[in-house]
Amino acid sequence: MPVHTSVSSQVSRGKGIGLSLAIGSAIAFGGSGVAAKPLIEAGLDPLHVVWLRVTGAALVMLPLAVRHRALVRRRLALLAGFGLLGVAGVQAFYFASISRIPVGVALLVEYLAPALVLGWVRFVQRRPVTRAAALGVVLAVGGLACVVEVWSGLGFDALGLALALAAACCQVGYFVLSDQGSDSGDDAPDPLGVIAYGLLVGAVVLTAVARPWGMDWSVLARSAAMDGNDVPAWLLLGWIVLIATVVAYVTGVVSVRRLSPQVAGVVACLEAVIATVLAWVLLGEHLSAPQIVGGAIVLLGAFIAQSSTPAKGSGEPVAAGSPERELSARGTAA
Repeated sequence: MPVHTSVSSQVSRGKGIGLSLAIGSAIAFGGSGVAAKPLIEAGLDPLHVVWLRVTGAALVMLPLAVRHRALVRRRLALLAGFGLLGVAGVQAFYFASISRIPVGVALLVEYLAPALVLGWVRFVQRRPVTRAAALGVVLAVGGLACVVEVWSGLGFDALGLALALAAACCQVGYFVLSDQGSDSGDDAPDPLGVIAYGLLVGAVVLTAVARPWGMDWSVLARSAAMDGNDVPAWLLLGWIVLIATVVAYVTGVVSVRRLSPQVAGVVACLEAVIATVLAWVLLGEHLSAPQIVGGAIVLLGAFIAQSSTPAKGSGEPVAAGSPERELSARGTAA
């Protein structure tokens, strides 16, 4: 009996640590847009901010890349897809979108990704989806209509919304790609290794696209305004690289290993809530009551869509990519 109690206590403690790490990861991820927007408004191009974030994080994660160098031979396609779509594509489109529309709105648009994955499964792969997953899609789309206030003729910048939607599509591309190797069993690649090489690939791609040698580096030596308050630009960049990327990824991966995918999926939805609240408090980006309600509906729909996936091989209709994979990829957006 004492042994059983000890084991139960250790399991409970492990889940508690996992939950704390997951919440910390959501907070770290959620703060990336809030820290990036002042840098963009201070004069940095969105692509340059993305390049700084990805390249800085890639250098910090370089020891992990060296440790998992065998992944280059075993999973080159996955690493390239994660770098191109999950890192370069998602982040470039997301940062470009927040330069035109509120941070919370941009992130909520990205939460259409699980619904878009279902569209891929149903209409491209022609596989059935569960009723619960279909309900999640309906809720997500309906909630998004409230977020963008369609009744007022899309009061937000249309290009900004399109860029956020492009970021969601890049997430879908990574989900679909990662699903191709999801039956690897013991041969499954280490998530931290995939993240490290994804950041390296993303840094190379973004260097060619962003051309950082033309960046106004002097911006980093000045201050950036956050709702009227001056904050050192280097401090914002440090948060984006070290906290919102490196710490967020590592704590997110570790938390998934300690929690069930369903619990991890619920906590992942906190990212959009945290980003919206931080943008409200720190940037003065207030949302209306219908937008807040719509955002809650989007998150509910996204959670239903991503958590209704049956076990592989069960013969049941499919839904979206597993929450476990989605949690490891969704942070690339923020």
